[in-house]
Amino acid sequence: MTATPPSPPVTWTRGEMLAVAASRFVRDGDIAVIGLGIPQVSALLAKRTHAPSARLLLEIGVFEPDPVEPAMGIADPVIWRDARAFGGMLDVLGYMLHGGRVTLGMLGALQVDPGGSINTSLVRAADGTVRRFNGSGGGNDIASHAARTVVVIRHDPRRLAAQLEFLTSPGATVRGRPRAAFGLPGTGTAAIVTDRAVIEVRAGGALLAAVHPGEDPAAVLADTNLPLSLSPDGVATTSQPTGQELRLIRDELDSGSWYTK
Repeated sequence: MTATPPSPPVTWTRGEMLAVAASRFVRDGDIAVIGLGIPQVSALLAKRTHAPSARLLLEIGVFEPDPVEPAMGIADPVIWRDARAFGGMLDVLGYMLHGGRVTLGMLGALQVDPGGSINTSLVRAADGTVRRFNGSGGGNDIASHAARTVVVIRHDPRRLAAQLEFLTSPGATVRGRPRAAFGLPGTGTAAIVTDRAVIEVRAGGALLAAVHPGEDPAAVLADTNLPLSLSPDGVATTSQPTGQELRLIRDELDSGSWYTK
């Protein structure tokens, strides 16, 4: 009798781990406005798995899309498939978001600081050269008015900054001051999810809550420029992606590996 060979171990890319870890911050029943790239993959993944009642909105006015193939951003009609309704920016950013109806914003960033404030406007090279990007789009509105925000970003020392080179969108604190001091509702950024770790944003500062499988907390701390505290209970390890999560990413949500390679 021939023995059945063991199944190969499940492997994943850092981008896939990032998408999965971020997806777990979407709660069933959330009304979420989602940003470009990994945030859209993460939110759609959550809706296909543990949060089927989450309602996803695109800032351009699309309500509850249900795509089955990857999209190159929220303006790609591929992501609009089977949407419940089509409106405009005023419907999503006005009636829903400014009206206090959005429970979650999921955003990418060029840089993020310990209070969860975001830079999506510019970065400076070592020689002082400034490179400018698109800026806020709807990001400032989302960070300002969603009940809570999750920032999704690749783990790079320059991206995780003690101080932003430009402040585009507010976090839980803004230049060290609580967001309420600026008349902003909600709690702001609750977590920063990277492809190596989960950082919680708390009143006392940023906390390294968990590292992803295979990561060493000391190495993650060494590659992080924003100050991080550690829980007395130690740093947890994120659950690895499931086969279902990886299948959905690879077969439907990002089959071209545009965002999760």
